Amino acid sequence: MEEIIKKLQSMEGVNHVLVLDEELLAELRSEESKVKAVMNIGVKNEGFSESIMREHVICIIKDSRFRPPPEPTVVLMSDTGQVTGMEVFPHQRENFEGRKDVLWLTPDFAVFTSINDGSKEFFIMPPVSFPELHEGIGCKDVVSCSPSPTSDLMIKERHGLDDDPKLASILVGFNSSEN
Repeated sequence: MEEIIKKLQSMEGVNHVLVLDEELLAELRSEESKVKAVMNIGVKNEGFSESIMREHVICIIKDSRFRPPPEPTVVLMSDTGQVTGMEVFPHQRENFEGRKDVLWLTPDFAVFTSINDGSKEFFIMPPVSFPELHEGIGCKDVVSCSPSPTSDLMIKERHGLDDDPKLASILVGFNSSEN
């Protein structure tokens, strides 16, 4: 575990590396089950659910220098399984600009207005890969996620950290490859 913590601490933009205990994870499970987005749209943080099923869960507190995620961290989906919106990385934005069926919810989130099947929508936060942790350093089944803002605050408070809006948390769950 020591090598893994050192690896995470050495990454650009990482301010703190915290090992989460079972008590805090139980509180976070409860908090994540209550999360709603704007306009009371449901949120399914599948990344969180996957992360906490792992043997080890570590929280990274990061700033803006931290690398971008390797894949989208949020999609808007209908209960019929259609993607109705998605996170758009800066290098992808040109593929969406000028489209008449795209409404920008935020500068990095596109909603597809042409997809409207009348079904209920919810945000999915999928598990995201974390390539820095791998079998070569004793990790397998690695997934990461962003917790909700309220969970982020709970983690910071539990570890005596200020609620600095310039800092965000990422949970990284993994199993030991020695098992």
